[in-house]
Amino acid sequence: MTTTAETPETPEFSEIRGPQKLGPLTPLVGEWEGDIGVDLSYHNDDDETSHTSYFEKASFSPIPVQENGQQTLWGLNYKMTAWRHGEEGMDPFHDEIGFLLWDKINGQVMRNVVFGRGIAVLAGSDAGPHDRELHFAAKPGDPSYGILQNKYLMERAEIQDFTSSFTIVDDETFSYTSDLTMRLVAAGVTMHHTDKNTLHRVKRFHPSEA
Repeated sequence: MTTTAETPETPEFSEIRGPQKLGPLTPLVGEWEGDIGVDLSYHNDDDETSHTSYFEKASFSPIPVQENGQQTLWGLNYKMTAWRHGEEGMDPFHDEIGFLLWDKINGQVMRNVVFGRGIAVLAGSDAGPHDRELHFAAKPGDPSYGILQNKYLMERAEIQDFTSSFTIVDDETFSYTSDLTMRLVAAGVTMHHTDKNTLHRVKRFHPSEA
C-alpha cells in the first residue's frame, strides 16, 4: 500500500507575515492621505478658539536599527503635513517630522516629534507587538517622556500635557488623535489644542523604494 504524507494547509495570503521587526508600527509603512482632519485651537488674531478642517499627507519609512547598549530599537522616520481646506495650493498650516520607535524587549513604543513652532516631544507608553492602538504620552519635566518648548511659548502658552493615539483601522486605513493641554497666560485659562484625522494608504514601500 502506498501512503501520501499530508501537506499542511496553506493559510490565506493575508495571514502570511514576515518577522515584523517593526512590531506594532509595521502597518504604518508607506504614504498616506486624509481629507477629514479637524483642528481645534486658539487663534490669536481673532482671540477665539475655533475649529479648522484640513487635508493631510503623511509618510512613514523604516530607519536603520538603533542599538543603545543592550537596547535595540526598530523604527520609522515620518513626516506629516496639513493644509486648510481651500488652501491646498498654498503653504501648509502644520508640519511635523519625527520618529516612531519600537522597543520589543521592554514593550515600549515611542513618538519622537519636532514641531516647526519650536516644540520637541518624546512621548511613549507600553505596547505589545500586535497592538492595533498605540498611545503616546509626555509631560514637561519627565526625565523619560518629556516636552521642550521655546522661551516665548513657555511664557505665553505653556504646554502642560501631551497625549496622542494611533489606531490601525485596517491594512489600508489608520486614524489618530492628538491633544496638547496649554495654559494661556494672557487669558488666564487652560485650553486643549486637539487634532484628529483618518488617513488612507496611497503607496506601499518595497525594498527598492524604502
